[in-house]
Amino acid sequence: MWGFFVSKTLVFVQTISVYHVLYLTSNYFIMKLRNLLILLALAGTANAQISVPAPSPLSTVEQKVGLTDVSITYSRPSMKGRTIFGDLVPYGEMWRLGANASTKIETSDDISINGHDVPAGTYALYAIPNQDKWTIVIHSNTSYWGTGGSKYKTEEDLVRFDVEVNSKYPVATETMTFQFSNLTTEGCNIELLWANTQVLLDVKTNTDEQVSKEIDIKMKGVSSATYYQSARYYYNNDKDMDKAYEWIKLALVDNEKFWMVRQKALIEAKLGKYKDAIETANKSKELAEKAGNENYMRMNEKSIEEWSKKK
Repeated sequence: MWGFFVSKTLVFVQTISVYHVLYLTSNYFIMKLRNLLILLALAGTANAQISVPAPSPLSTVEQKVGLTDVSITYSRPSMKGRTIFGDLVPYGEMWRLGANASTKIETSDDISINGHDVPAGTYALYAIPNQDKWTIVIHSNTSYWGTGGSKYKTEEDLVRFDVEVNSKYPVATETMTFQFSNLTTEGCNIELLWANTQVLLDVKTNTDEQVSKEIDIKMKGVSSATYYQSARYYYNNDKDMDKAYEWIKLALVDNEKFWMVRQKALIEAKLGKYKDAIETANKSKELAEKAGNENYMRMNEKSIEEWSKKK
C-alpha cells in the first residue's frame, strides 16, 4: 500500500514538473517573440522617412550669353526675420555664396568676369563680404562642403577681385537669388540679391571671335543661307557694312526671298545709299505681297517713307 502511494505521488510530481517546464518554456518564447516584435517595430520607425521641404533648396540658373552657356548652381537660404550681412553672414569672412555645398559656376567657353579671364570649365564661387565692397573668389576646387575649412588652399584660387556692393537696394529679397540681367550678344550681368543687398558681376563672352571663326569656316563651302546669316550678323552688330553688303548681294544670287531682299535694303540704308535702299525695299514689298506676308509689306512701307526724307 505504501509503495502504491509513493508511486502515485512521484507520477503527480513529475506531471506537475512537466507542466511547469512547459509553462516556463512557453513564457520564455512568448517574451522572446514580444521582444522581437518590439525590435522590428522600432526598426520600422527608424527607417520611416518623412518628406519635408529643404530649408535651403538647391537651384540652378542657366543662360546662353551669345553662343556661350553659363550656369550657377547654389542652395538658396531665406531671411526668416534674421539680419543677414554683418550677422548671419559675418563681414570679413569667406562665404560660400549660399548654403550647404559651395556655389558652382560653369561656362561652356572662355569668358571674362570683371575683366578677369575665366577659361571654360566649372569653378567654386565664394565671396568675402564687407559693408561697401566684396572680394569675389573664383576657385578651381569644387569638391568642398561650404568653404572647405582647413582643407581650403589659396593656391587653387583662379582669381580674386573686389566689386562694389549696393547695401541699400530698395526691395528686400527674402530668398537669396542669382539671376542674369542686362543680356546682350556679348555679355551680361550676374546679379546676386538677398535682403537689401545687390551685387553685380560683369560677364563678357567672345561671341564676335566665335562667330567670325565660324563665318571663315563656312565661307569655304558657302551657301546662300550662310552669306545671308553672315551679312545679317554684321548688320545687327555694326560690323563692316561693306563686307555685309558684299555678302548679301552674293546671298541673293538666284535666291531672292523677300526677307533677304529687305536685309539688303537695310544694309544699303546704313551705308547711306538711300536711293538704292528705297528701290530694294520696293522689291522686297512686292515679293512679300506675292507671298502674302503683310508684316513685311508694312515694314518696307515704313522704311520707304523714312528713307524718302533722307535721300
